[in-house]
Amino acid sequence: MDEDLLEALASLPTFHHATVSPDGSEVAVYYDETGRNELHVVDVETGERTRWSDGEVPRNARWHVEWGADGERVFFHLDDDGNEQNDVYAIDRDGSVEPVVELDGQTILQDVGEDGETLLVGSTASGQMQLYRHDCATGATTQLTAYDRAVAAGVLSPDCERIAYATNETDTFENTDTYVADADGSNPRNLEIGETGAEVAPVDWSPDGDRLLVTDNTADLGRCGVYDLSTDEVTWYGGEFDEDAESFLPGGDRFLAVRTRECAKEVVVYDARTGAATTLDLPTGVASLGRAGSAVVDEERIVCSHTTPDRRPELLCYDLATDEPEQLIAADYGDLDPDRFVDADYFTFDSAGVAEFDDRAGQGVESDPASREIEALLYDSGERPSPAIVNPHGGPRGQDTRGFDLYTQFLCSQGYSVLKVNYRGSTGRGREFAQAIYDDWGGNEQADIAKGTTILAEKEWVDDDRIAVFGGSYGGYSAYCQLTMYPELYDAGVAWIGVTDLRDLYENTMPHYRTELLEKNVGSPEENPELYDERSPITHAENLAAPLLVLHGVNDRRVPISQARLFRDRLDELGYEAGEDGDYEYVELGEEGHASTDVDQKIRTFRTLADFLERRL
Repeated sequence: MDEDLLEALASLPTFHHATVSPDGSEVAVYYDETGRNELHVVDVETGERTRWSDGEVPRNARWHVEWGADGERVFFHLDDDGNEQNDVYAIDRDGSVEPVVELDGQTILQDVGEDGETLLVGSTASGQMQLYRHDCATGATTQLTAYDRAVAAGVLSPDCERIAYATNETDTFENTDTYVADADGSNPRNLEIGETGAEVAPVDWSPDGDRLLVTDNTADLGRCGVYDLSTDEVTWYGGEFDEDAESFLPGGDRFLAVRTRECAKEVVVYDARTGAATTLDLPTGVASLGRAGSAVVDEERIVCSHTTPDRRPELLCYDLATDEPEQLIAADYGDLDPDRFVDADYFTFDSAGVAEFDDRAGQGVESDPASREIEALLYDSGERPSPAIVNPHGGPRGQDTRGFDLYTQFLCSQGYSVLKVNYRGSTGRGREFAQAIYDDWGGNEQADIAKGTTILAEKEWVDDDRIAVFGGSYGGYSAYCQLTMYPELYDAGVAWIGVTDLRDLYENTMPHYRTELLEKNVGSPEENPELYDERSPITHAENLAAPLLVLHGVNDRRVPISQARLFRDRLDELGYEAGEDGDYEYVELGEEGHASTDVDQKIRTFRTLADFLERRL
C-alpha cells in the first residue's frame, strides 16, 4: 500500500453544492482546498474566491447551501458528527454564524422566499417528514402539512403566498402527486398530473408565479412539463430520453433539464413556447446544475459542474448564447498526473434472472421472465492478471455514471479493476426499470450484479481467483447479499454502511426512510414477513465463504449501526472467527454517519479498505 499516494488521492480538493446568489454575481460553494470543508464564495466575473467560514460549517459536505434573499448570508445545515439530525444555520460575509431553525429530528431547507423573511423547511419534528414555514423576522416556525406519508420537493411561489410540494395520499405506494396550497398550508389541491402509480413532483415556479415546472414519469421515461395554473393544462417536453426538469430561466420562456443516456448526463435548454431543445456543448460525461434555481446567473449564463470518468470536476460559467464555458473552479489534481486516471468502458448485457445461477432455495427468489438490458461501466487498472472489485451503487434509486469517482480511481491506483452495474432499480432508464425492484429487494437486481461478475470473471486478463465485492449503503446491502447468496463468485468482500436485517431497519431508520424506501419497495414486516426474512442477508449468514470486512459509521441514522452489530453477532453465533486472520473483520467508524466527504475520514476509509484488500485479495 502506497501511503503517500493514498493520502494524495484522498486530499484532492473537491467542491460541492455550487449555488448562484440572487443577483447572479456570486456562487457559494463548499470547498476543501484547506484540508477541511469550508464555505467559499466565487465572483462570477473575476473568478476570485473568498472563504467565509473557518471551521463553522460541517466537515462533511453532504447537505446543500442556500443564499438568503438579500445575498448577504448563506444558509447551511449543521448536524452532530454526521447523524443528519440537521438544524439550519446562517453565515454572513464576516463569518458570523447564528442558528435559524432548530427542530427535533432531521430538518432540511427546501426553499428561501424572495420576500427576505420566509423559509420553507422539511422536518421530522412531528414524526413523519412534513413542511414547515419559518418567519425570519419573528423566529416562529409553523407546521404546514400533516400527511401520513412524507412530503418532499417544497417550493415557494415568487410572492411567497403559495407553496407547491409532492406527497402521496393514494393506496398505491409508488405514486407521488403534486399539490399547490396557500402559504399557511390551507386549501391544498392535488393537480392530478399523470396517472396513479406515476411519480410527479414540482421543481420550480415561473417568475410570474402562473406556471409550475414539474417532472413526471407517467410515460415511463422521465419527462418535463409546464403546468399552467390558470387553465389546469400541462405541456410536455422530451420523451426520447430520461430527463429531469431543473429550473426556469429568467423570463420563464425557457427552462433547464438534465438528460440521462448511456450513463452520461447532459444539460438541456428547452424553449417552452416551441419545444425546441439544445444541449450544452461539453464532452461526454456528467454535467450537473444543483438545486432548482441555483444555477442561473442571468438570461444567457448558467453555472454547472462537469466531469468525466478520468477527469475531475470543474465548475463552469456557461454562456448559452455563444456555447462557451469559462472556468470558475478548475479541476485540481495536486501533484498527481491527470493522465494516471482510468477511463470507463461502457457496455451492456442482457439480464437473465436467478435461473441462470444455481438454485437459490430458501431465498424466495424467482426468475424475472422479462429480459432487460443492463448497463455497466468497467475500469481496467492495467494490472495483468488483474484482481477486480465489483462495486454496486447505493440507492437503490441511484446510478453509476460517466463521472469522476474517487473511490473507483483509488481502487484502480492500487491495481484493482472495477466493475459497476446499473442493476434493475437504478435511475436513468425510466419508471418501469426503476420499479422492477419493488417487492424484490435482494432478488433479481442481485442476479444482475452476479451476472456482471460472471462476465467480468470470464475476461482473460482478469484473475478470477481474486474478485471481491465492495459497496456502501444499498451497495453495502448488495455486498452482503452477493457474499451470502452468490458466495461462489467472490474471494473477499467489503460491506460499508450496509443493510443486513430488514426488520431492524424498519424499526430504527428515520420515519421518511421507513415509508418512502421500505414500505414503497418491500411493504411492511406485517404485510410481507417472509420477504423481510428471506431478503435479509443475516438470514443467510451461514453461507459466507470469503473474508468479509464490515465497515460502519456509529452515527448513521439512515442505516443504523445496529445493522452491522447484528450481523457481527450472528457470525459469532455461527462460529465464525473475527480478526485479521479470521473469517471476518469488523470496524466501527466513530464521529461519522452515512459516509463522509471529509478528507481525514476519506483517508481513514481508504487506508482500512486498502489494507484489507491487500491482505485478503
